[in-house]
Amino acid sequence: MSKTLITGGLGFIGSSISEELLKKKITKKCILIDNFGSYINPLKENFVDFRKQRFSSLENTIIERCDTSNYKTISMLINKHKPDYIYHTAALPLAKVSNLNNEEAKISSVDSTLNIIDAIINLSIKNKSYKCKRFVYFSSSMVYGDFKKSSVNEKSEKNPKDAYGIMKLAGEVVTEGVCRLHSIPYTIIRPSAVYGPKDMNRRVSQIFVENAIRGKKIIIQGKDEKLDFTYIKDLANGAILAARNKNGKNQIFNITCGKGQSLHKFVLLLKKKFPNLKYQIEKKDISKPSRGTLSIKKAQKLLSYKPKFNLETGITEYVKFLKKNKVF
Repeated sequence: MSKTLITGGLGFIGSSISEELLKKKITKKCILIDNFGSYINPLKENFVDFRKQRFSSLENTIIERCDTSNYKTISMLINKHKPDYIYHTAALPLAKVSNLNNEEAKISSVDSTLNIIDAIINLSIKNKSYKCKRFVYFSSSMVYGDFKKSSVNEKSEKNPKDAYGIMKLAGEVVTEGVCRLHSIPYTIIRPSAVYGPKDMNRRVSQIFVENAIRGKKIIIQGKDEKLDFTYIKDLANGAILAARNKNGKNQIFNITCGKGQSLHKFVLLLKKKFPNLKYQIEKKDISKPSRGTLSIKKAQKLLSYKPKFNLETGITEYVKFLKKNKVF
């Protein structure tokens, strides 16, 4: 059975992929690479660190501390573990953080990606029997910039509007170009508005759900602003499908729910569970791209990908998790 290495392995997406891989016995062992960093202020009130909970119930995991911007260390770890599959999820997790730290965004999405691929190349030169079966790069829906239509597919125009989207797209170019040059099978994943249990990076969905539970007013920036909210389990399983399926080789996939929903709709679904919920609608933040639905037809056709959670069922599961774990 295969070994899987996941950068950002203690992160929201990376840990969810490892959980699904091990729970379903798809892989023998997961090597979780992480720099143990935090992207929001841990001193803020009500901060909950889910990192220990993300992996504590998982067997057959190895956790290695490494910043993927350090070529020597990531190369040493790839040489040490010789993984069959590599999921590169490590990056600045929020557009807001990336836009404030352009250089760090470049390092995490471009330089680190090249470091990992170079480490794969050098290991395969030293060890002729080694072959990486798939390198999976996690990009973002932000590479599209403002959606020109209500729905975009993988071939739609890419015109990122901020540093986060620009660097994610640059990482795609590095992945495609260098992997093709050296015959390394790759897959590129474009997620969107991921939400669900154990998120701790203050995405809009996390803020909405936590405010609802706390009885705090929710501020909606743009009543009709739409996002393709994607439940974390759907993304994790879709990414595994893309990496393991031969039809996913050297392809790019939107792995989302496949349906844009307004921020207002998200809050109205929360109001069903919290009738006393108060919210206020403000103008859209024009610095953020206008988005909508990411077409998942390609993933459905080539991978038989089928998300199991719509927005209502996803929110229900998310709220249930927070209440069960008595986070608030």
